[in-house]
Parts: sequence; C-alpha cells; structure tokens
Amino acid sequence: MATADEVVAQMDEVGVDISVMVGFPFADQGLCRMTNDYLIEAVAEYPERLVGLACVAPGAPGARAELERCLDTGLIGCGELAPDGDRLDDGTPGRSRGLVEIGGCLRERGRPLLVHASEPIGHRYPGKGRFTPEACFDLAAACPGTTIVFAHMGGGLFLYETMPEVRRALADVYYDTAAVPYLYGPGIYQAAASTAGPHKVIFGSDYPLLSPARYAEGLREFDPAAWQMVRADNARRVFGL
Repeated sequence: MATADEVVAQMDEVGVDISVMVGFPFADQGLCRMTNDYLIEAVAEYPERLVGLACVAPGAPGARAELERCLDTGLIGCGELAPDGDRLDDGTPGRSRGLVEIGGCLRERGRPLLVHASEPIGHRYPGKGRFTPEACFDLAAACPGTTIVFAHMGGGLFLYETMPEVRRALADVYYDTAAVPYLYGPGIYQAAASTAGPHKVIFGSDYPLLSPARYAEGLREFDPAAWQMVRADNARRVFGL
C-alpha cells in the first residue's frame, strides 16, 4: 500500500524520526514471506528511520518458523495480525492455537505482538472485523507475559481497565491510535488516559490510509508529559527502539 521510499518521504514531511512498518495480514504464508522480505530490505536501506514487524498467518503451517526467521534477520516483533477466522473448537477467537503459539514465541524472544482490533458497534467499513474487546481480552489472558499492542485503541478495550481484575490481566497490553480520526471523536484520548493511562497509548497513524497530520488536533487533548509518552517514549519501550 506504500513503499519504503513513500513512508520516509511522508515522515520527512510531517516530522517523524522513526516508523514501525507492518505488512498486510495475508492468510497465505507465501505472501506473508514475500512482504517480510520487502520489510527486511527496507529496514536495511533505512536503518536509522525504519523498523519492521513480521507478519505471519497463525493458522497456516510454518507460521512460527517464518516468525523466527524474521526475528533472526532483525525484524522486531510480529504484526499487524488480523485473526478474525482463527478459533479454537469452542469458538473462542482470542485463544486460537496458532495465535497463542505465536504469542508464546514472542514472549520467549521478548518481542511484541500487534493485533488488529475492532469496535463491536458503530458504522460498518472495509476492514472492520470481529476481533472485538472480548476476543482481545481472551488473547491477553491466554498469553500472560506477552507484550501485546491492540491497534485502533483495542476497539474500546481500554475502558474495561477500570475493572481491577481486567487491569491485572491487561498488564502487558497497549493500545495504538491508528484510525482514531476516522472512528472516534477527540475525547477518546482523555478517556484512554483516565482509564488505562497515557503510558499505555502508542501513536499509530494507519498511513497511507491516513496521514499522521490528521491526528494533530485530537492529540492536543494530552498534556505535554502524556504527549511525550504517546508520541515516542511508549513506543521506544515496547518496541525496544
């Protein structure tokens, strides 16, 4: 959807120093491998500007081997996975065997997992899936100790961190802001800061679908200290930058 050159040009335009790039969550392991190879090449071309996450098809043969190959080559985690169709026999999408195996591999390697999440209500759009807060919570509970970033504010999962037992289960969970201007009003930032805390929010743009510039007005909702966490410090900690 965007080349490495286009990403770096956009970064220069809006003042971004480092970007975490992700591939598309193909169900075909061969397409995932092809995308991963491109990301590995892009990171090698722009080592000071770009880092990348490996994408695999958790339910397909060879997923763990492909993930380990990419981690050994220098990619820094896994994502963005979109595991809507990955389920256990009991129908629980957040505890599919393939997804939990990927989570376990990342825990062993000390690397994060980025997962596409969707809000359960609201308008329909291409890409809105069924991996909603309940499935996200099940995945986090099935992978204790694995650092997980749920994209798109976790579909609202952060609101449940006001429940003590949920907050404990989500101790290693973070939320990125990708697509917030498309999905929510700017008040979501303060809601997240007051429930999960600003230390758990990571700036994500969803580029090229949205420009990072689209987020400027809403992000002013954060005070300067919180904004520093969201725009840089949290990502540096979670992704080991």
